[in-house]
Amino acid sequence: MPSPVRRLAGALHRRPGLRLAALLCAPMAWLTLAYLGSLTVLLLSAFWTTNDFTSNIEYVWNTANFTQLVSDPLYRAVALRTLAIAVGVTVLDAVLALPMAFYLARVARSATRRLLLVAVTTPLWAGYLVKVYAWWVLLSHGGVLDWLGGTPGFGVPAVVVTLAYLWLPYMLLPLYAALAQLPASYLEASADLGARPWATLRTVVLPIVKPALLAGSVFTFSLSLGDYLTVQIVGGTTQMIGNVIADNVTLNLPLAAAVSCVPVLLVVGYLLAVRRTGALESL
Repeated sequence: MPSPVRRLAGALHRRPGLRLAALLCAPMAWLTLAYLGSLTVLLLSAFWTTNDFTSNIEYVWNTANFTQLVSDPLYRAVALRTLAIAVGVTVLDAVLALPMAFYLARVARSATRRLLLVAVTTPLWAGYLVKVYAWWVLLSHGGVLDWLGGTPGFGVPAVVVTLAYLWLPYMLLPLYAALAQLPASYLEASADLGARPWATLRTVVLPIVKPALLAGSVFTFSLSLGDYLTVQIVGGTTQMIGNVIADNVTLNLPLAAAVSCVPVLLVVGYLLAVRRTGALESL
């Protein structure tokens, strides 16, 4: 009679999918444990406090950090500003990526398409700080934009534009993949029925690419919420949630942990809202 180990080995040999799942089980379990474990520690540390005199962490259960976040108008202003910047970056990327993706997928010739795709993906290989400092040069007084007639300077608009440039490929590539699979007969049928280009875009193209648009927005929204280096370089005196967390990590770790819960909750809430639309299941 074969042993349980031999029966399991035989089942894995007969079913490659089961074998692949078994191979991925251990790393997935480790990633889940590490991710959920770190979030648990983060949440627990947010309920500790820091001694005002010694700056040592006191492991006393309390909600003072969350009370401070809710009651202090400074933290509310930073949270709302961060949310507004993340939404602005997402909307700007969507507006820019949709016509670019449509041209790549439906208009450009094969050779041109390949060159443009290389141009779109090449910045992903460049260093993050290199790209941000390039925008610092563009936006600074005496920089390229100043030579061309004027620069908006540093602040919230500079942060939105820079982050939109950084995350644009994450919005563009899903839209390109969705538009490349769009049947040409749909566009032809819409034109035969007398629909104008804007009507075709609104009634035919957008409903089909909506899952890809929402998937791309998850990346742009979440990445913008957690960013703090861009605002330090091109934001002037502007602060985002990431800056508040970085400033308090060494001085008041429990407060930094409490502030870190804000972007986590915002991202989770956004993911749940996207999931309710059914867009993720349609990808």
